[in-house]
Amino acid sequence: MADVRNIAYHVLYRVLSEDAYSAIAVNSAVKDNQLSGVDVSFLSALVYGVLERKLTLEYIIRRYSSIRIKKIEKKTLIVLYLGTYQLIYMDKVPDSAAVNESVKLCKKLRLYHSSGFVNAVLRNMVRADKTYKLPDENDTVKYLSVRYSCPEAMVSELLETYGTENTKRILAGFIGRPPVTVRVNTLKTDKESLRKALEKQSVSADDIPFLDDSLKLSHTGSLEKLPQFREGHFFVEDASSQLCAEMLGALPGEKIADVCAAPGGKSFYSAMRMENRGEIFSFDIHKHKLKLMTDAAKKLGVSIIHTALRDAAGDDPLSDCDRILCDVPCSGWGILRRKPEIRYKTDTNIDILPNLQYSILCMSAENLPQDGVLVYSTCTLRKSENHDVVNRFLAEHADFVGETLNLPDGVEHMIDEDAFTLTLLPGVYDTDGFFIAKLRRIHA
Repeated sequence: MADVRNIAYHVLYRVLSEDAYSAIAVNSAVKDNQLSGVDVSFLSALVYGVLERKLTLEYIIRRYSSIRIKKIEKKTLIVLYLGTYQLIYMDKVPDSAAVNESVKLCKKLRLYHSSGFVNAVLRNMVRADKTYKLPDENDTVKYLSVRYSCPEAMVSELLETYGTENTKRILAGFIGRPPVTVRVNTLKTDKESLRKALEKQSVSADDIPFLDDSLKLSHTGSLEKLPQFREGHFFVEDASSQLCAEMLGALPGEKIADVCAAPGGKSFYSAMRMENRGEIFSFDIHKHKLKLMTDAAKKLGVSIIHTALRDAAGDDPLSDCDRILCDVPCSGWGILRRKPEIRYKTDTNIDILPNLQYSILCMSAENLPQDGVLVYSTCTLRKSENHDVVNRFLAEHADFVGETLNLPDGVEHMIDEDAFTLTLLPGVYDTDGFFIAKLRRIHA
């Protein structure tokens, strides 16, 4: 029987101490330990739960520990995170198991000197009926920071940009696992045929109201085990990214460039919109990602995608294209459900991103012909990486204008912004946080 708590500890140590990505670390642990079923679910719940609630857990631990958080050894603190998370957030785990298994974990990790301390802190919580009081709501930044486990600097910036109510909605949307949303491969099947095939595999497939050929899946188990996935009848892509590709509006026979294409979902979506007729040039700076995209395109039956190494911010010009997609590198503030560890990173140099993003936008637009379309997008919620970059570009490029987005029914602007931009807030449409801007060249 797998010792899932021990495995979770090692995954968390990799993420919090070695800057591993949570999804990659979890997947590696599942594979290395040959986990399945309930064990995979428990591991994911522990790892993502701790990462989502880390600041909240520290706030609670402070109330019951005689030692300051900064003085607690990192390995011991991770054990405390796990124990506290089970006590506070996992109703199906008995209190005795949460305490006793945490003490056992200390001993397995040879943290003998910490086992008594961990035992005392967790038992103090149980004796106090696991109660704790959040900061005063009048101190909005601190209250939201602790309640939703986001750094105060992040909370302050969101409040300044979106106001209190939208910020609460955003922060609540960062909690929990994202849905599995997929794009139907209309080159091989149609939505209803795929739905029926999946339901025969006991997979639930629900419509996404604002996307015609997309589904939200549940009870999937391992996607790799589904024949429909292996045969390329669908690919996984968040609804926000699918909507971005829809706004690009690729048409059959056109020539498209996706300048920061990996992992390729928007290129694949565009190929299906184009009925596999035309050309798509999908660029990236990572050779191994290009290989993965090429393999995925082959599985999907897409033959119009050409992959190539290219630095989108470099001086290698694009050939003329009808449409260009710039889904630029960003701070990732919109995808905290997928990568909860992002919120705790302190060495991300996010202040240099707007200039990089602007450079990519300028280089991509350089050879766009008259009446050509350019879509700029990010998976962040920072105004400095979104509206500010686009507004700077338009101010310095008189030959470009914003083009009103033709939003599908059910999708509305949730903030005050131009009609040619759209900010998708987490917690509204069950999507990632995302920004889309559509521009058109009016003269060369």
